[in-house]
Amino acid sequence: MLSWLRCRSKRSRTDSEGEQALENPEKSEKFEGKFEFLEHTADVYISAHGATMEEAFGNAGLAMFEVMTDTQKITPRHREAVEVEAEDEYALLYSWLESLLVKFEVNGMLFSQFDVHSIKETTQGYKLKATIHGEKFDPQKHSQKVGVKAVTYHQMEFIKTPQNVTLMLLLDI
Repeated sequence: MLSWLRCRSKRSRTDSEGEQALENPEKSEKFEGKFEFLEHTADVYISAHGATMEEAFGNAGLAMFEVMTDTQKITPRHREAVEVEAEDEYALLYSWLESLLVKFEVNGMLFSQFDVHSIKETTQGYKLKATIHGEKFDPQKHSQKVGVKAVTYHQMEFIKTPQNVTLMLLLDI
């Protein structure tokens, strides 16, 4: 496991109870409409958005890596296919983010581009197919923010309208 998984950075602040909390990323066209960090006392609460379920899942992946580092500094030089299966959509989101987190923890890979090609219902549940792009963690290049310990089901929610999809999720830091 990389040594900085649990460190805090300048991007965290102390709230009224003395707990450190992650601030929203700078206003950037890259993130606008993709995700936002919501108030939470101890962990990172994310609202990821997309016109489709696939886009929202991709933006949830981007938000998770933005918690850990400045994703704008990740060069998408490495490409990797990802397939995840689960019994329902909630388990699929959990498994998707968990598989990305494992790639970081085991291989030291950071990702900044998430092309979720399909999310399909199968006889066993759901299946996601994606291509992710990134590079190896380089401490000289990649700023260290807050380490993500785990993805959780706590407060996970899907809001679907004909115009968009919003995924609410909590990351344990």
